[in-house]
Amino acid sequence: EKPLSPFISIAWQQLEESRRPSKERTAVERPSLAAMYSASLPPPPPRRDFISVTLSPSSGGIEAAAGVGGYNNSKAWRRRSCLRKWKQLSRLQRSVILFVFAFLAVCGVITYTNMTEPWKSLTSRTPEEQKMDLEVPGLNPANQAVLPIPKKADPNLGDYSDFSLQKPPKELPARRGPPNLQLRPPRRNTRLKSQEDAAKAEEEPHQAVQEHKTEKSIISWRGVVIEPDQITESPSNKINELDKPSPVESEDQKEPVPLNERQMAVIEAFHHAWKGYKEFAWGHDELKPISKSFSEWFGLGLTLIDALDTMWILGLKEEFAEARKWVATELNFDKNVDVNLFESAIRILGGLLSTYHLSGDSLFLEKAKDIGSRLMPAFNTPSKIPFSDVNIGRGTAHPPRWTSDSTVAEVTSIQLEFRELSRLTGEEKFQNAVDGVMQHIHTLPGKNDGLVPMFINTNSGQFTHLGVYTLGARADSYYEYLLKQWIQGGKKENELLEDYVKGIEGVKMHLLRKSQPRRLTFVGELAHGRFSAKMDHLVCFLPGALALGAHNGLPSDHLDLAMELAETCHQMYTQVETGLSPEIVHFNMHAQKDRKDVEIKAADRHNLLRPEAVESFFYLYRFTGDKKYQDWGWEILENFNKYTRVKPSNLDSQPLTLLGTGVGWGSLLSV
Repeated sequence: EKPLSPFISIAWQQLEESRRPSKERTAVERPSLAAMYSASLPPPPPRRDFISVTLSPSSGGIEAAAGVGGYNNSKAWRRRSCLRKWKQLSRLQRSVILFVFAFLAVCGVITYTNMTEPWKSLTSRTPEEQKMDLEVPGLNPANQAVLPIPKKADPNLGDYSDFSLQKPPKELPARRGPPNLQLRPPRRNTRLKSQEDAAKAEEEPHQAVQEHKTEKSIISWRGVVIEPDQITESPSNKINELDKPSPVESEDQKEPVPLNERQMAVIEAFHHAWKGYKEFAWGHDELKPISKSFSEWFGLGLTLIDALDTMWILGLKEEFAEARKWVATELNFDKNVDVNLFESAIRILGGLLSTYHLSGDSLFLEKAKDIGSRLMPAFNTPSKIPFSDVNIGRGTAHPPRWTSDSTVAEVTSIQLEFRELSRLTGEEKFQNAVDGVMQHIHTLPGKNDGLVPMFINTNSGQFTHLGVYTLGARADSYYEYLLKQWIQGGKKENELLEDYVKGIEGVKMHLLRKSQPRRLTFVGELAHGRFSAKMDHLVCFLPGALALGAHNGLPSDHLDLAMELAETCHQMYTQVETGLSPEIVHFNMHAQKDRKDVEIKAADRHNLLRPEAVESFFYLYRFTGDKKYQDWGWEILENFNKYTRVKPSNLDSQPLTLLGTGVGWGSLLSV
């Protein structure tokens, strides 16, 4: 017989089991079923508790590239290994790594864009072009310099009690226009004249030899020859001339010219403002006329110091004597206070030096040396570009709280004061510090045809925020001081002249435009290649600077441009309802019906009593003799009296916060 199939056998067993008693059947039922099903299933695979790895040599090639064979350090194996490790990192770790790489890439792009322009400018210029950069077109022989190069002081000097006012140099005839203004006639006695004549006779042979020695120092500018002026002698070499009369004590001085009606009005306006300052803010920095109080900036009597030379020019002897007493007894620079280097230099140091020159009083020179010495820590930087703030009590300096940059205008507009301080004291440290700044900036890349950016880093000494060029705030006085330093130094510092002329050419090339409908010439701004028809009132310094340069031998077209820009500055006043210029204007460059050349935005509709326009009118009147500039200055004074005077019921004072640096009182008196 054939064996029965498993299923038939199972059925037969179940039939047999059903015949058993129920209790016996229940006892063996479950084991029988388990055994029955286990017999019908295939056996499970054997369990392995180990892994086997087979290593065999591989010849590389296609098998290695495909991953067949052992590890052989091929690119494919390394790529798979790096990817495996990358996947093993957490999401946070991978995000951090990606962020670092992205940050480095952005920094690289920014660095490349900032450095490309300077590298190109340095590498793309031919030797001929570099040589031509040192030439300035159209220069004529210049006039006599005003101030000498500083010399060392006499070691036998001691203190400043024997200082006397430097004798003004004999001026050559002006190149154009009326002669220079002399507020006080020369004070000489007969004995002094005879001594000078004898000295001149003795110096003639020496001058002949000296001229032969200085032939090599002649400057050639594109075929035009300029001989550097002979500068006047330092006062430190004249201190021992005890026979020379003091300018204050001279007995033969002439009576001043009678004042006209307009000059009397200027003096009255100053009196009006000074009365309020004396009553409510005496010895403090600023007067707040409406609230009849004061405010402090440095706590050094800025208004009083800044107004000293103004009072002397206006002939206010009583007011000057009272202010001098305060300076002698109350002014103390040994204070734990942070001051701004630029503001302190032009207001305090400049005010004291100018007052010393006018009065001959050594008190003001002593105070000037004190504050000048206390400002010197600002130059202790890695780049020699000075910090913006100085603690004059502790002798420490630091940049602003929000940045390590200084503005270009501030670090390049303190030179006149520090250089003059060196000339008067014989201490060269003051001039060396500020001259180092100008020499450094002269060699910097990042300029655009002589135009400079607005910021410079005190640590690296490099320009920052490249691509933005303006003659307004943060860059304006850089150009002005280039010219004035060149004149102050006897017109011998060619780098200053080169930078100034290049800057003016850059203005003509990039920033000059014409407005509509009157076609006024104005100076705009350039930001990353885009021109903006925005002009600050600060830019109105430029007409005066151009006229001063033309008067000292620079091309005559500078004077033409000065007169055009002066007309524009005048229109900034006349096209406003009050006749007072706003802080910033925007010019229309496209003709539109019923629109003026000048537009004013709401945020700019205020006047800060800036003197730039009035000073430019003063220069142009002196150099051209055109009386319209007198009239323009007079109109501005009248409008200030009309719209800014506080009524007597409130306070008999005009709201001038800084008298000496608001409206140019001396300029108004002259024009």
